Amino acid sequence: MTQNATDPQTLAASQPAEESGSARARVSATRLLRTLLRNGKALAGLSILLAFIILALLAPALFPGDPSRITSAGASAPSMEHWLGTTSKGQDVLGLTLWGARSSLFVGFAAGILSTIVGVLVGLSGAYFGRGLDEVLSLVTNVFLLVPGLPLLVILAAFMPPGLGTVIVVLMITGWAGSARVMRSQAMSIRGKDYVAAALVSGERPLRIMVREMLPNMASVVMTTLLGCIIGSIGAQAGLEFLGLGDVNTISWGTNLFWATSDGSLMLGQWWIFVPSGLAIALVAFALALCNYAVDEITNPRLRRPKHATKSTAATTVVRKEEK
Repeated sequence: MTQNATDPQTLAASQPAEESGSARARVSATRLLRTLLRNGKALAGLSILLAFIILALLAPALFPGDPSRITSAGASAPSMEHWLGTTSKGQDVLGLTLWGARSSLFVGFAAGILSTIVGVLVGLSGAYFGRGLDEVLSLVTNVFLLVPGLPLLVILAAFMPPGLGTVIVVLMITGWAGSARVMRSQAMSIRGKDYVAAALVSGERPLRIMVREMLPNMASVVMTTLLGCIIGSIGAQAGLEFLGLGDVNTISWGTNLFWATSDGSLMLGQWWIFVPSGLAIALVAFALALCNYAVDEITNPRLRRPKHATKSTAATTVVRKEEK
């Protein structure tokens, strides 16, 4: 008789990769998304982010023209005419804040996504191929992790031409190493799974295995890493521009803080000039942190709370049959 068709080795060689790891990964990703949308922290964080994105998109309609145009109005406290007051140059603070959201959110999300992509590529490649490539990539990653981030940011930003593209590239160069280390650790644990071995036996290409089998099963780690990179990118951009290393002609939350400091708003007690941009950075970081914590709460069994907590304090009644 021929070999039984239900033999495990035969199934491993004939079963396509999509029926093993990818199918389970798609179900897991869908379940994660549904659970995330039912989480209170995630909904709160997404609501704050959505509000900032909508206001940033509506900034040209709400404040048409150049919000950085200097007028003779001078600094004034918040009023019905200017809800957040004006700067010492007569600029509307609310207009600067909304226009600044466009640049800050764009740079933060772009640099965070690019840093995560580089980290995923480096981590997956090192974990899958191993040996020499893994050693080289680990060495490069360790070098970037050991180099102090702030001095490297300052040096790169000082010697590169100013502009949003430069800021994004600088933030990507200095932000990918941490995500690569996390991705490599997670990919190493997935590398030895049965569905990856089945894909290898079936003759799948390495790139297809990494993208279709390993990466979908790292969805929660990729999401938390992405959120962390976005938070770091928004804060790093604001720090660079606050130090005057960004493009001062660009309106962003960092340049708003830079000009507020240069004009002496802090010393003069003109709090309405620098508080809105600083508060906007804090709120966006808080919203992303809520989403990050929600993903960790969903995917980490130790942080999960029981759906229904039993709070009954009544004594349990034991019914005994009378012995005859």
